[in-house]
Amino acid sequence: MTTLITGAAGFIGAYTARRLIELNQRTVQLDNLNGYYSVALKQARVEKFDLNPTVLDVADGAGLMRFFEMHRPSKVIHLAAQAGVRHSIEAPYDYLHSNLTGFLNILEACRRFPVEHLVFASTSSVYGAQTQTPFREEMSIQTPMSFYSATKGANELMAHSYAHLYGIPCTALRFFTVYGAWGRPDMAPILFSRAMLEGRPIDVFNGGDMLRDFTHVNDIVDGILGALNTPPPKDAPFAVYNLGAGKPVELNYFIDLIEKMVGQPAIRVLKPMQPGDMQATFADTSAAKAAFGYEPKMPLDIGIAELVAWVKSYYKA
Repeated sequence: MTTLITGAAGFIGAYTARRLIELNQRTVQLDNLNGYYSVALKQARVEKFDLNPTVLDVADGAGLMRFFEMHRPSKVIHLAAQAGVRHSIEAPYDYLHSNLTGFLNILEACRRFPVEHLVFASTSSVYGAQTQTPFREEMSIQTPMSFYSATKGANELMAHSYAHLYGIPCTALRFFTVYGAWGRPDMAPILFSRAMLEGRPIDVFNGGDMLRDFTHVNDIVDGILGALNTPPPKDAPFAVYNLGAGKPVELNYFIDLIEKMVGQPAIRVLKPMQPGDMQATFADTSAAKAAFGYEPKMPLDIGIAELVAWVKSYYKA
């Protein structure tokens, strides 16, 4: 049995691929190594985690079909995507390319070369303008607040249609603010840590009056593999689960925590809410716990201490 991981040089993809390798599972990997953020960081992940991804863009339909025909994966973990809420305001066509065309190509490949299970990354951002918390999977996702979240909501609808039409077991996983060592440099945990260590100011949006359900990457990988081994029933071959810590914290508290780990205060520049941002995210993870025993374990303070230590080492901050 072979498991394909797309986006294997990415943050969550690298951790997922490494975990499968440690479990002696046969994997094939691909990544397009695009320049949205440092390609050197992606290459460093590949080396550190002992990966070997084929360089291929999922939006290359013909190339992806050849890849599936050659490797015939039994299961697919699709993590390749154009990420970033704010970047989607500046470059929406990047999201059309990767998140819509690319995802359609994945679905078509899974139809032409049938797989046992397709698990793919969605996002907490699909909840959009929802104000009732915690977020539950049955809530409407019809009010996206960014084009990024709109494409991820579209992925869920696209997968549902292919599950219904062709019987492809599909599971969408809504990730909540994933952090950890080797993480994306455009996200707050690393942006803030680097800036504080280097004595630079940080932008604090909405005056810090925001809640985020920060989730350690290892807990996310636990959820991915739990879902992978729990395909939806054949008579209803589509499922969706939240993967979060279920313990949202205020942004100002999160900054206080990084200050403690760094050992010096942040220079906070208060700014208004940015377009596309959500005021709060908060995962109800009871469905994932019931389905495959998902239960996040990493305390936030320990996870942030680990992250800051990595930032000091990798960025020489």
